[in-house]
Amino acid sequence: MALSSKLLSKDETEILHMHEHIKRLIPNFALSALLIAAAIAGFVFLPAGWRPASTVAILVLLLAGLLVGMFWPWLKWVTATYTITNRRIITRAGIFTKTGHDIPLSRISNVAYEHDLIDRLFGAGTLELQTSADDPLYLTDVPNAERVHVMLTNLLFNGDARPGEADEAPAGARQ
Repeated sequence: MALSSKLLSKDETEILHMHEHIKRLIPNFALSALLIAAAIAGFVFLPAGWRPASTVAILVLLLAGLLVGMFWPWLKWVTATYTITNRRIITRAGIFTKTGHDIPLSRISNVAYEHDLIDRLFGAGTLELQTSADDPLYLTDVPNAERVHVMLTNLLFNGDARPGEADEAPAGARQ
């Protein structure tokens, strides 16, 4: 889902639109798998005399656990986006309460990236955008952070994102 064109100013074009890397949800996938395995074990090993109440209780606990452990984090992940345009960087997040941050490209003085061993395994990283403000903006779990860093640096300091680079958009990113 791209940023709405209504939110872009005149002559502003979207260069890159992305979510945080899917690795952010791996612990939730693992928790959900454990919950499902525990529910199956409960169906198999609980005494037959405890049914149907035990079946209903297991299903209610499983659904509640999946809602809290998987659906809610996934919904938060889907609604959190990073968008790079030819004029600014836009962050949006939130399900009920939306938050956003827009930084004009002209205000950014330095772009740095960081990725630890886990980030390198998944091809993600964190971008640090320095501005004249005291606190930098951190874009965490950016897919292919090195390539986004190069693209953003070219956009900031050369005035373009190189036309061919749009074809090489990071995995998980949409143009």
